[in-house]
Amino acid sequence: MLKSLARNLIREEKIVTTEAKAKELRSYVEKLISRSRKDSLANRRLVAAKITKSKEVNKLFKIGSRYQDRAGGYTRIVKLPRRLSDGSRMAQIELV
Repeated sequence: MLKSLARNLIREEKIVTTEAKAKELRSYVEKLISRSRKDSLANRRLVAAKITKSKEVNKLFKIGSRYQDRAGGYTRIVKLPRRLSDGSRMAQIELV
């Protein structure tokens, strides 16, 4: 599930999901972005093992180059109103 959410976040740069999933996804994606800041073969293989789609891996390394000056905190979670159907807490996670 985290792989799928991470791929969607990398592709779209902003997704809406439940608050609990967004909080779990934050640490997963931030580790991948930290790894992608340095473009090396070893880092590409480590990231590709977590994402498994070459299109998203290439985009992640482009995103990683944007954050060369940033020490961390690559994502932002914005809380949204509860979902009408079941009352789940919703959140939007986006790349800063």
